[in-house]
Amino acid sequence: MYLLDFQEIDTTQKLDAKTLFDLVKLSFGVVAGAGALVALVVAYRRQRVDEAGAHREATRLHTERFSQAVGQLGSDSPAVQLGGVHALAGLADDAPDYSLRQTCIDVLCAYLQLPFTPDPGDDPAHQEGHRRYLALRKVRHTILRLIGDHYRRPQGTRRSWQGCDLDLTGVTIDGPIDFSGATFSSGTVTFKGAVFSDGSVAFRGATFSSGTVNFSDAWFSGSTVSFLNARFSGGGVSFYSATFSSGTVAFRGATFSSGTVNFGDATFAGGTVTFYSATFAGGTVTFGDATFSRGTVHFGDATFSSGTVNFYRATFAGGTVTFSDATFSGSSVSFSNATGAPPDDLLAAVGTSVPAGIVDLPGIWLSPNP
Repeated sequence: MYLLDFQEIDTTQKLDAKTLFDLVKLSFGVVAGAGALVALVVAYRRQRVDEAGAHREATRLHTERFSQAVGQLGSDSPAVQLGGVHALAGLADDAPDYSLRQTCIDVLCAYLQLPFTPDPGDDPAHQEGHRRYLALRKVRHTILRLIGDHYRRPQGTRRSWQGCDLDLTGVTIDGPIDFSGATFSSGTVTFKGAVFSDGSVAFRGATFSSGTVNFSDAWFSGSTVSFLNARFSGGGVSFYSATFSSGTVAFRGATFSSGTVNFGDATFAGGTVTFYSATFAGGTVTFGDATFSRGTVHFGDATFSSGTVNFYRATFAGGTVTFSDATFSGSSVSFSNATGAPPDDLLAAVGTSVPAGIVDLPGIWLSPNP
């Protein structure tokens, strides 16, 4: 019988042995598959429970070791403190998750932010104080060295701290710290208000591609800070209101291709800051409201090919600022409302005809007797 083109099942037809056997096999297959699925779910849940348990145990052990290391760092003995420094660095490497690693780094940074007694000198009357100062300085320098060592390791590899936050606000940096080849692509690294008084700080070949690196209000008063061949290709690097009073800060061969580098309101009052052979090929580099009063700032052989370089309202009141053999071919370089004498060789580098839309100079600099 047919109803709506549907043929009634013939209930009188009997199943032969082969068909029945096939149905039995199919039934066993369905049951076996369901059993396998159940076993898989159970195994997955068991694995998750085991992983959670392992993480809890790892966290518990980390917390115990962390407490011991912090106790060492708080010791009155420099030797015990040094052991605590290495223990915390090792804990950061082995931390079961990012937050625990960051906590270890924060404690090491906090130690560097603590006030310390200045060197009383090597006079025999202060011999004990001098020895203690040297011992504690070794602890501080060890932290600086370990930070640099871990930031040079590629992000994502074991023992790399790249991508973590680094707070060195107000720290006196009087020893070596090496970020050569490091990539600053996330996180926040701050040297706000730090004092670079001695030693060397190296960012040679470093890449600033995102994230934030902050040197605002820092004092460069004796260190050698090198950005040799560094690449500024994104993110923000700030030297806002920094003071350059002695020592050397070198951007020789650096490339500025995107992002923002801010020297706004900075004071160049001594030492040497060099952008020799630097390439300004994109992004924004600003020296707005900066004061050039002493020392040397060197833009010799620099290439301005794209992006924006701004000296708006900068004050050229002394020292030496030179643009010898600089090339202006495409950047927007503005000295609008700048005051003081024009930097050495700037007018010669620009040429007798100022390229429209490329270099903006104060009218007084273009007069016959500026």
